[in-house]
Amino acid sequence: MDLRRMTREFLLGEGKAPSLASYIQSVSEVLESVTPRTRIDERRIEVAKANLKEVRRHTRRLQERVNVLEEQVKILEESKG
Repeated sequence: MDLRRMTREFLLGEGKAPSLASYIQSVSEVLESVTPRTRIDERRIEVAKANLKEVRRHTRRLQERVNVLEEQVKILEESKG
């Protein structure tokens, strides 16, 4: 176990890239903080929020599918070996 490497990754953020959920949350927070100046801006923000909701739903479904497929691969590897 390389504690020096682990510490560097933790302190400098050199570890994993942000998850998709983090990106979605960040965009959601930005949309919530934007103050529309016109009706057109209001509608655009509402459409963006609705699209983000759909992205969240699709992301959740894809993650569930990935989990199922990973389990299937694991079972196949166990039966193979």
